[in-house]
Amino acid sequence: MISWHIMPDALKKVTVNVPSQVLERARTITGRGITETIVHGLLELDRQHKRSVLRTLRGRVRIELDLEKSRR
Repeated sequence: MISWHIMPDALKKVTVNVPSQVLERARTITGRGITETIVHGLLELDRQHKRSVLRTLRGRVRIELDLEKSRR
């Protein structure tokens, strides 16, 4: 089940036309209901976008880290 409290915005009710086979495969994969499956997919799309943005920074950000200090 999706934790609705982690979503700071109000819920928005939408009507969408989704190919039934695609929806059923996604529901099988997630093991969740329709709403939870769609929310899961939207959150995954958001995570993918964030990772893509971070990849564009590769080699541009200098991080100095002392592993010994960070492990204590």
